[in-house]
Order: sequence, then C-alpha cells, then structure tokens
Amino acid sequence: MAVNLKGRDFLALKDYTKEEILYLIDLAADLKARKKKGELVDKLRGKNVALIFEKTSTRTRCSFEVAAFDLGMGVTYLDPKSSQIGQKESIADTARVLSRMFDGIEYRGYGQEIVEELAKYSSVPVWNGLTNEFHPTQMLADMLTIKEHFGKLEGLKLTYMGDARYNMGNSLMVTCAKLGMHFTACTCKEYFPDAELVKLCEGFAKESGGSVTLEEDALKGTKDTDVIYTDVWVSMGEPEEVWAERINALKPYQVNSDIMKNAGENAVFMHCLPAYHDLNTGVGKKVFEKFGMEEIEVTNEVFESAQSIVFDEAENRMHTIKAVMAATLGFEQ
Repeated sequence: MAVNLKGRDFLALKDYTKEEILYLIDLAADLKARKKKGELVDKLRGKNVALIFEKTSTRTRCSFEVAAFDLGMGVTYLDPKSSQIGQKESIADTARVLSRMFDGIEYRGYGQEIVEELAKYSSVPVWNGLTNEFHPTQMLADMLTIKEHFGKLEGLKLTYMGDARYNMGNSLMVTCAKLGMHFTACTCKEYFPDAELVKLCEGFAKESGGSVTLEEDALKGTKDTDVIYTDVWVSMGEPEEVWAERINALKPYQVNSDIMKNAGENAVFMHCLPAYHDLNTGVGKKVFEKFGMEEIEVTNEVFESAQSIVFDEAENRMHTIKAVMAATLGFEQ
C-alpha cells in the first residue's frame, strides 16, 4: 500500500482515510514482529521527541518512551510541573519553541483544541496521546488487537458500553465507521455521543459499509456482537455528585457474565485500562465505601476470563505508537 504520512500530524482518526489507518495498523504489525525477533529498527537515531503530559499516564507514557527508544530517538518528558504550557507561555509559543528543538511533539491532556493549536503552530508532527474528545493512538492498538484475534476488521460488530460522550466512545465510533465495522453505543440516551459527530460517522459508515447504532437496551445492544468494550465510569478528582449520577445511570451497562453470554462464546472483552474490576485500587475502594459496589464497569470474572484480551491490547499501544512516530517522521522500512 503506497501511503506517505511523513510530516503529518496525528490528532484524530476522522482526519485519516481508511487506507491510511490500515497502513498504520499493518506497519505496527510489522514492527511488532520485528521486535519479537529481536531485530533492531533504530533508523531514527539523531531525532528527538517531546512528550507533554498534562494528564499523567502509565500506558501512554511507557508506550511513547519505549517506542521512541526502539527507533533510536531521544525523549524529553514534560509533566504539568515542568512545562509552562498554557500558564506562563501560550500554546502557540510553546509549539514554536519546541518544534525548533524536537522532531515531534506528543500531547496528552484536556481539550482537543489544545492539541489542534499545538499542531497549527508547530513545524514538526504533533501526536495526540489523549484529549477529552479523542484518543487515536488507543484506536490503532485496539484495531491491531482485534485484527490479530479475528483475522479481519471489516464486517465485525463492536459494542461500547458506558458513557459514550467522550474520547473512547467518540473514537471507537469514528474508527469503526471508517473501517467498515458495525459500531453500537449501548448506554442511556443521556450518554449517547454528540449528534453532530454521529451524523459525520454515519457518512463514514455509508462509504465503508459499516454502521452506527445507538441502543439503550443492554441485551439488544450486545446480542451476537464480536467485541464488548468498556471504560471507567468515574475518575479521581470528580465531585461526588457526579460519581453518584454516573454510577446509578450506568449500572445496567456493567459488563458481566450475562452480557458476555448474550454476545456469544466467540466474543472478546476489551478495555483501555485502568479498569475497576476489584477493590485493589483507590477508586475501587472509594466506590465500594460510598456505593457498595465491589466491581464497577466490568466484573472481575469477565476481566480475568479467557474472553478478555485487555493485556494484548495494552501491549499493542507501544507497537502502534511506534508505527505512528515512524510513519510521520519518515522511517524507511
């Protein structure tokens, strides 16, 4: 597939064609295979990347750092305390300064408008590590994982359960629609994705042969689906009243054994992590103390089951992020 992404920003998959997305997935699979063989791919020696993290992360930071090191690049990590972005220095000025020193810039933080502005003023590729609205690097990892398991993407059914208004619901809907998959947001109507984005994705699906469905009934939404996907319902730092509202609204959409049986024995479970499937996290303990729930968005039985492929998915973050950096920085295979 003749695809040239050198110099491109990677901000949201709605900006990429089906062919470009598939190219990145295939490149990631190739880089993964080469890593498993112990083959060095450090063809970007001499290049350096900046990682801006206004929101902390385990998988995203480790994936970018290991991927960059594998490609031979240097890495500078900027957390909220070591960067002046948006505080003493504007986003535009930050972009112009960093792009004079680095060959690529990653941003993980808040509004999509921030990473868009970074890209506007940067002279080097900018990569979205997560914003409130989109999480494109996670999507490539998810699609690589699904393809590894099923041998294909087109025609598969994916159901997202939970709050579908933000980055994961939005991004899965966009990606499935682009790739000819059948996406269902299974949640209460108050938590359906933005109507304008739904309309855009319906257009993508029409072109690709996929579909977009909004469904409130948990059993209808998960019947005979191939992939059941969920994400956390609550986050530390949110007001307690938000926790109560969201947990009460989303209880019918917890992924449990009944949901997986309804999907079928060949269905797989996915989660972008971290997951609150037991009491071994601070959030899990707080929810148990306040609401009496030992498991939140997914039960431990499902999370630890043979149908769960969450750790394959987590590993693939690194391989797909490597593909994004390699492709946009001009890696030659």
